Amino acid sequence: MTFSQNCNEIFDRATADYHLTDSIDAPAPKPYGTEGIEATLYGKNWIDVCQWHMEDLIRDPQIEPVQAVALKRIIDKSNQDRTDLVEEIDSYFRDKYKDVKPLPEATINTESPAWAIDRLSILAVKIYHMRQEAERADATPEHRARCAAKLDVLLEQRRDLTQAIDTLLEDIAAGQKYMKVYRQMKMYNDADTNPVLYGKKS
Repeated sequence: MTFSQNCNEIFDRATADYHLTDSIDAPAPKPYGTEGIEATLYGKNWIDVCQWHMEDLIRDPQIEPVQAVALKRIIDKSNQDRTDLVEEIDSYFRDKYKDVKPLPEATINTESPAWAIDRLSILAVKIYHMRQEAERADATPEHRARCAAKLDVLLEQRRDLTQAIDTLLEDIAAGQKYMKVYRQMKMYNDADTNPVLYGKKS
């Protein structure tokens, strides 16, 4: 099994596990323990599926303003946690390939392995929910057919992305590609770089 295929299995498991309770407040299980790349990948997808449902909730036209603000702050915190885990995954790869000497003609990829894996995780969540819509008993046949067609596209996209990530990892291991870990340097969560926050400092 390749690294990306293993990712898909872990992501599908995490997404399915979330829906056992279907609650954004449910604690994340630890089927892979708390250390190691598998635990990190599972935690990454758990954040993604929770955030998927938070984004659904905040779009409720009947949501109370106070509740919406509170939920938006939870989403912001979730986004930061997601970014932190992506950087942790990239650090794993940087350490794994630290002894590989890039070839003179080696090139850098448009995105790091972990940010591609981030997209793979979100695809798992999309596939789960699109499959639900394609099989929804109370929906019209037309709705199910449209969603089934979209599901086919998502599955094809996952196959392509899985192969692309594994090819990238093979190229890095062979010295044909090299990677860098760029920290996101988000400014709006930082009291020293967000003018709204530092302007209110006493």
